[in-house]
Amino acid sequence: MPSQIDPETGAIPPLILRQEPPQPSTGKNLKKALGPLVVVAVLILKFGAKFKFLVLPIVKFLPILLKTGGTMLLTIWAYSMFWGWQFAVGFVLLILIHECGHLLAAKSWKLKVGAPVFIPFMGALIALKEAPRNAWIEFWVAAGGPILGSLGALACHGIYLATGNPFFAALAYVGYFLNLFNLMPVGFLDGGRMVTALSPWLWIVGFVIAGTWAVHRPSFIIFLILITALPRLFTLFRHRTDEEQRFFEVTPGQRGVAALIYFGLIVALGAGMHSARLDPPTPDESEIGIMSDQNSGSRV
Repeated sequence: MPSQIDPETGAIPPLILRQEPPQPSTGKNLKKALGPLVVVAVLILKFGAKFKFLVLPIVKFLPILLKTGGTMLLTIWAYSMFWGWQFAVGFVLLILIHECGHLLAAKSWKLKVGAPVFIPFMGALIALKEAPRNAWIEFWVAAGGPILGSLGALACHGIYLATGNPFFAALAYVGYFLNLFNLMPVGFLDGGRMVTALSPWLWIVGFVIAGTWAVHRPSFIIFLILITALPRLFTLFRHRTDEEQRFFEVTPGQRGVAALIYFGLIVALGAGMHSARLDPPTPDESEIGIMSDQNSGSRV
């Protein structure tokens, strides 16, 4: 430590203490921090009654926004890890359109239904809070998804034809496939509920199709569909109660309409997939010649 003695006089300089600036008290800090919040609270109390027509809808639909919007964002993030965020957004929007078809159909039959919930790599679902009263209503609630979902894929296809952008062709193809897959007449898929108005025995056909798929291209979703389809499949081989029998009662006219819509969707979606599929570009003759020259040169 250097000496503090003056070399000329030998005097020791007086000790100077550095004074710290006064610190505000904790109470003042708290008052300063809460001041803006108090002002906001006063404004809400003063003007909240006048603008409650704006605030109440937001508060009412906040759980729906969190449930649907939150799971949508999570699903978009999950898909973007593999396909990029642009395609993930488009794909999730196509799923949303499909689910909105179910939602609108259920509302048209005065059924209580929950908001769509997205599950990454599984799709989405809406929860019916009350079961359809008969097979005819169940058909329309199930058909609403593929019908509106097919229109969403068709819109993407139309944008591709208008712009030539292959991004929308890919979205259209995936949208067609998504709705066609859901028409498989098995389990909790839309097709499994739609064919209830045709003949429940078509569940066996759907189970065979899904089982064949599982053998050739095993996947968790297919196995899940097969497992969840078993309880309903077993009901075909037991005696139905009078109430169950009434549920399956459908007029010949209703059965004809159901068959026309169901099989018509299958044909239309298959044709859409074929039309939206983009083949890899074929090189023209000049490119073939250049490639031939390059190959010939490499052998010299």
